[in-house]
Amino acid sequence: MRVEILGQERRRRWREEDKLAIVMSVGVAGATITEVAHRHDLTRQQIYAWRSELKERGFCRHLRMHCSFQSI
Repeated sequence: MRVEILGQERRRRWREEDKLAIVMSVGVAGATITEVAHRHDLTRQQIYAWRSELKERGFCRHLRMHCSFQSI
């Protein structure tokens, strides 16, 4: 069986500053994770993963309002 991958590779490298800016833009002017993900051509899961990664590394220490999970 032969499989061909068509199209451009989707893997991109993001700088820490860009990840933080994207994560921080959630909630600004009511923007949802879905809207932010669409705006940057990402999946919602990618933003959740970045948020967790940034929290673990201490980037969101002073930004709890923007980096905390909200219950619905």
